Amino acid sequence: MLFGAHCSGGIKKALDRGAEMGAEAVQLFAQSPRTWRFPDHAPADLAAFRTRRDELGLPVLVHALYLVNLAAPDEAVYAKSVETMRATVEAACSIDADGVVFHVGSHLGAGFEAGLERVVPALAQVLDRCNERTWLLMENSAGAGGTIGRSVEELAVIFEALGRHERLGLCLDSCHLYVSGIDVGNAPAWAALLKEVDDRIGLDRLRALHANDAKAPLGSNLDRHDNIGDGLIADGLGVFLAHPDVQHLPVVLEVPGRDGKGPNAEELRKLRDLHARAGS
Repeated sequence: MLFGAHCSGGIKKALDRGAEMGAEAVQLFAQSPRTWRFPDHAPADLAAFRTRRDELGLPVLVHALYLVNLAAPDEAVYAKSVETMRATVEAACSIDADGVVFHVGSHLGAGFEAGLERVVPALAQVLDRCNERTWLLMENSAGAGGTIGRSVEELAVIFEALGRHERLGLCLDSCHLYVSGIDVGNAPAWAALLKEVDDRIGLDRLRALHANDAKAPLGSNLDRHDNIGDGLIADGLGVFLAHPDVQHLPVVLEVPGRDGKGPNAEELRKLRDLHARAGS
């Protein structure tokens, strides 16, 4: 298992910040997470990233903008979401990233079927910009506000609707699963969820994990990440990490950190210790 973190600094600085904290995988934003505007990355910056990434040998994930909603009924939001996703994938391909992690979005009360009719053509456009190395990875959602993708069943419907596209995969988040009612700290429950993934989609499509403790209760549908060991999953997160079918994956921290500035070396140390204890 490769223990990594979401690192600030974008294409210019995220790799070095990950290396400083001892990360074995790095996730980053290719744009500001607070605005729709996508930057015009300088070719020199993209080349420098590729060179540094080759030096470090780290798997790299790009996380798409949280504002993206591929199920949006509003035409303006929908258009900006598709445009942003296309730009994100193109940037990810240009830095040889291993995947673009994204949240499908919310139908905002229109219903799953109506949302699906928006999501499928949007993702078809985005997938056309992926390549053999850079995949598109659907992340399971926490489930509040009409979100799509809170269950393996919903993700599988999207997967099938896109013809089981060869570059479409998954990233599973421990906090989102927990608040959606899947107790990832319970070995039978976690094993059953992975079996469902294998049966409906295929475990070969599971390309990454997000390891986050949860501030909100089981089944609450509230997306509230907590630092490792401080939340309600607590040591049960070791079960999430220890299953034999996920040992080859990069696992990325998206926790607030003690200072509110995100993952750091201490959180990575706690994650590694938890994995070691669970494995023994």
